[in-house]
Amino acid sequence: MITAKTIEIVKSTAPVLAAHGEQITTVFYKRMFKNHPELKDIFNMTHQKQGTQPKVLANAVYQYAQHIDRLEVLGAAVESIAQKHVSLAITPEMYPIVGENLLAAIGEVLGEAATPEIVEAWTEAYQALADILINREEELYVDGEESTGGFRGKKEFEVIKKVQESSVITSFYLKRKDGTAIPEFKSGQYVSIMLDIPNTDHKHSRNYSLSDCNCKDYLRISVKREAATPEGIVSNYLHKNIGEGDSLWIGMPAGEFILEEGEQPVVLLAGGVGITPLMSMYKHLVNKTDRTVSFVQCALNSEMHAFKNEIKEHSNNNVTAITVYDQPLEADALGESHDFEGYLTLDILKTIPNLKDSAFYFCGPKPFMAATLNLLKQLEIEDDNIHYEFFGPAEELMLMEEAAV
Repeated sequence: MITAKTIEIVKSTAPVLAAHGEQITTVFYKRMFKNHPELKDIFNMTHQKQGTQPKVLANAVYQYAQHIDRLEVLGAAVESIAQKHVSLAITPEMYPIVGENLLAAIGEVLGEAATPEIVEAWTEAYQALADILINREEELYVDGEESTGGFRGKKEFEVIKKVQESSVITSFYLKRKDGTAIPEFKSGQYVSIMLDIPNTDHKHSRNYSLSDCNCKDYLRISVKREAATPEGIVSNYLHKNIGEGDSLWIGMPAGEFILEEGEQPVVLLAGGVGITPLMSMYKHLVNKTDRTVSFVQCALNSEMHAFKNEIKEHSNNNVTAITVYDQPLEADALGESHDFEGYLTLDILKTIPNLKDSAFYFCGPKPFMAATLNLLKQLEIEDDNIHYEFFGPAEELMLMEEAAV
């Protein structure tokens, strides 16, 4: 239990964290990786170089300080962190390492302003948060282990099939190397993979959405090949060097962006590679339910349009597939009633039946996400019916959405 004195002190540091949080977290990561280089295997070091991870952590620390007296406000954020941690096989032994380096970073950046009283309060506050996460993560680990095909940590999987879905997206079909059952998962979840890429000084961990339903004897991830730069090292290695018969180390399925059960109509809105978790939802809906589905897929053109045939193949009378190309090729025929040129608009969304009664799920690049959220707000869709996967501080998406108005 956090003492009243600690709550008071930590809340008083919130303005300081708003001003210096990103500097603190940047110093934190630098210190931790110097003292514990083995942790580079777990973190996405590209996000470190880009500065996105320090920014996300700075926001999380600030939110914790601001709401430490009302931790229920942080429930969704805690769940998201816990889900990510179990996918990466984070253990309780890692928390003291993080705490030690984070507190040292606070002291280094704030200098004399980091009084013994403040450091002591933050030590207590950090431990309280660590206990919350450790306990929740243990619950997720146990649930995972007790489910069909479940396990803790990472297991070796074999690539049984590799399929090119578009000019930039390739699917990898995976089965357990030891022949045991694949783990159960919920539509929309992801798995972590760990690659040992030659001529690099650490292993590389990445999360990829599962792109098929929990109704097969394999897992499928569908990976977009990023530009051939250090930022795209993992996706390029997968595309060029991993083939059928090769092995990948996979973590347990995780993630809170999942398809909710019910009977209401569902609208899936995909931008680019954001289609991957939505494909899992779509395959579940058409195979396991009678719910009405509208699937809106936004892509550059037909060459970038992944899963086009698979979507049509599994469609039925309850499914409407809508295609939006913003840069169609000359050969792209967009004459059908559900094909559009340009960007997603209110007029396109208004062609969907039962719009106000539907549950919306969307995923894609940040500008697409912000624009889609803006459109749904204009349509006065209830917040409870809006679900999305966004990588980064939620406030960043809100600011982008406001700018799009």
